[in-house]
Amino acid sequence: MMKVLNLYSGIGGNRKLWPSDIEVTAVENNPEIAKIYQDFFPCDKVIVGDAHQFLLEHFSEFDFIWSSPPCPTHSQFRFRCGVKAWGQEPKFPDMKLYEEIIFLKYHSKSKYVVENVESYYEPLIKPQELSRHYFWANFHIPIKKGFQSLQIKLSEIRELQILHEISLENYKIDEKRKILRNCVEPRLGLHIFNSAMTPTQLKINEVTI
Repeated sequence: MMKVLNLYSGIGGNRKLWPSDIEVTAVENNPEIAKIYQDFFPCDKVIVGDAHQFLLEHFSEFDFIWSSPPCPTHSQFRFRCGVKAWGQEPKFPDMKLYEEIIFLKYHSKSKYVVENVESYYEPLIKPQELSRHYFWANFHIPIKKGFQSLQIKLSEIRELQILHEISLENYKIDEKRKILRNCVEPRLGLHIFNSAMTPTQLKINEVTI
């Protein structure tokens, strides 16, 4: 059975439409969020812990790796609205993002993708771009229209739940809007997964150091 690693898994938006005949290990550092993920995907192995460290120690054990490191310090929204408009303190970009891109590029023999939002700066390593996301992968991701991430009203929990076909109504947890916004749209997650699994897919080098 194919072994998949889902890092920084959140509640599993990216994983929702993946096929059932795979073995998924999800890593999430927030126990409450990890519990929701486990409720949604009871057959997955869920680990509460440091996804960055887990990748370092276990990357060679998987056939496909998806990593979505935290994005706020890279995002255009926090920079333009938070820092420039609202006066929030600027922060160093979290360079674990690029650590993982470089590490996987030179050490992983499996298919992998590292996902993040569009950054407020020119990316240090060229990504593939689709919807409102950057993707660094060792396979080609075809451009495909129809993903709704830019059209929805991101301020409304109801709209986000409809988009992801995920309901948090039965959970007493803070920051539901943030949790839902952190989800990759399930259809986009499936598109990335299928792109990685295409037998005729040519391996490409997206990372130029």
